[in-house]
Amino acid sequence: MGHALCVCSRGTVTIDNKRHPTPHQEISLGPSHVGDDHGPSLTPLAHSGFSYVDLVEGLHDGHFYALKRILCHEQQDREEAQREADMHRLFNHPNILRLVAYCLRERGAKHEAWLLLPFFKRGTLWNEIERLKDKGNFLTEDQILWLLLGICRGLEAIHAKAFLSRDAHRDLKPTNILLGDEGQPVLMDLACIHVEGSRQALTLQDWAAQRCTISYRAPELFSVQSHCVIDERTDVWSLGCVLYAMMFGEGPYDMGDSVALAVHNQLPIPQSPRQSSALRQLLNSMMTVDPHQRPHIPLLLSQLEALQPPAPGQHTTQI
Repeated sequence: MGHALCVCSRGTVTIDNKRHPTPHQEISLGPSHVGDDHGPSLTPLAHSGFSYVDLVEGLHDGHFYALKRILCHEQQDREEAQREADMHRLFNHPNILRLVAYCLRERGAKHEAWLLLPFFKRGTLWNEIERLKDKGNFLTEDQILWLLLGICRGLEAIHAKAFLSRDAHRDLKPTNILLGDEGQPVLMDLACIHVEGSRQALTLQDWAAQRCTISYRAPELFSVQSHCVIDERTDVWSLGCVLYAMMFGEGPYDMGDSVALAVHNQLPIPQSPRQSSALRQLLNSMMTVDPHQRPHIPLLLSQLEALQPPAPGQHTTQI
């Protein structure tokens, strides 16, 4: 069962009989997109090759929401959008974006999947990284460790729910991590894929080429071998790229000419007095080319918990 979601007039959408107009003031946080005569005129937040995200306001509560509209050209697209909505519904977790409502809407011969999601005014982790970088600053190590811990807890929940089907997030990157009012990380865009082994090798490779951001894509997804095992450690590589971006202000392969070749060599980590050797070792383990040598999320969590700074007033004893 899904929530009812429809357009009731230009500039207004209705969800469960609750109207959501566009805001009265212009708030542009991303590339512009203007509605047409077949749908509401919405304030843009972001867009990609497959979807648009617009800002709407709930008349019933005065809250702002993000309306994600996924373009569905064929049946497979509709199934993937439904799977994304179903993934969101699985979780009630502080580090995973919740789904408010969902529907599939016909637009001529094509469809649009509409996901109504909470709006995060602080934007994404990437917005924060760029904001600091513009001022010549970076996240502190304590901030990095706290953010990474929250991201890992969200991934652990995703992997635990999907353990039997061996799903993973597959498109983890700073622009897919929102920041809550308290700065807590919240995972979004749960475009997971089901993996069953060698029979899906070519399908997985094609899916990754279309849906996974190349500069955050694990080496094993560039050329999926017929007898390989793809599991949640693919996300650990992407998480390592996110950690690198938090440490140095850009992803490890953002500026590279040939990512597909570069990722098959061990990543050199720049020396910086801002980071401890423990954090650098953690990054190095996550960026291991061989996925079987990368740590699982539970091990990362235990390491991160040990690296967290003591709470104010808490005394520690060095051994």
